[in-house]
Amino acid sequence: MDYKKTQIINKSRRLFKAFMRNKMGLTGFCLLGFFVLMAVFGPLIYPYDPREYGLGPIFSPPDLSYLLGTDDMGRDVLGGVISGARISIVVGFLSTILSMIIGTVIGITSGYYRGRTDSLLMRMTDIFLVIPWLPLALVLTAILGASLWNIILVIGLTSWPGTARIVRSQTLTLRERQFVERAKAIGSNNAYIMRKHILPNVFPLIFANTVLVSAIAILSETTLSFLGMGDTTTPSWGMMLHYAFESGAASLGAYWYLIPPGLCVVLTVLGFTFIGYAFDEIFNPKLQRR
Repeated sequence: MDYKKTQIINKSRRLFKAFMRNKMGLTGFCLLGFFVLMAVFGPLIYPYDPREYGLGPIFSPPDLSYLLGTDDMGRDVLGGVISGARISIVVGFLSTILSMIIGTVIGITSGYYRGRTDSLLMRMTDIFLVIPWLPLALVLTAILGASLWNIILVIGLTSWPGTARIVRSQTLTLRERQFVERAKAIGSNNAYIMRKHILPNVFPLIFANTVLVSAIAILSETTLSFLGMGDTTTPSWGMMLHYAFESGAASLGAYWYLIPPGLCVVLTVLGFTFIGYAFDEIFNPKLQRR
């Protein structure tokens, strides 16, 4: 085994040990792991078709037949929560990947080249930061159409500026390091330097930020769906909340229709947030000393 692979393995072991000692990270991992297992194995253990309705009594409270009660169409709320987990997590994951790719490319390019390129890209980033997210997302969703893939695209296209700013600030520091100067001296082109030297050094920062952006992406999907801009053909926790309020579940006292999807959103976002802060503490020596 060569030196580089040994170094990667040793760093991975140190990261794993540091994460296992972080109580906040372990709590977040348990929360997130539970919902990921629900999304993967839930439909196999508890088969449910959200398109079927009228199978049970309307607004029936929890009992032995329906553990979380039924909704306004007689559908099983527990089955809807399990089915919605897959949609919400997939939307959050895919939109986060798109956001990270855009933010990383813009951040590294801006910080490395500086000058006019930096000014142009940062002014574009400032525009996205200044425009309120919710109106922009609603307008884009209305233009593109309320489908699952369009929601992923909208969230990804509107949530990258923070990542771009963070990556740019780190790139400005890295481009002045000796290893970058040596790479330039031996004739390495800019694309190679950014890919082989800059990107690996900003990756821990990107990784920690990705976890936090995933939480924001799930909240964004829930918000758009709750406001009626979600895909009605694909059930999610946000769509469940939308239909619950639309059917008057709050005024009827049907807490079993409102609390489960809302609680799932809160706990999933909390899990991502805990893991993100844990990695931030591990990768940031200043936070470790605190």
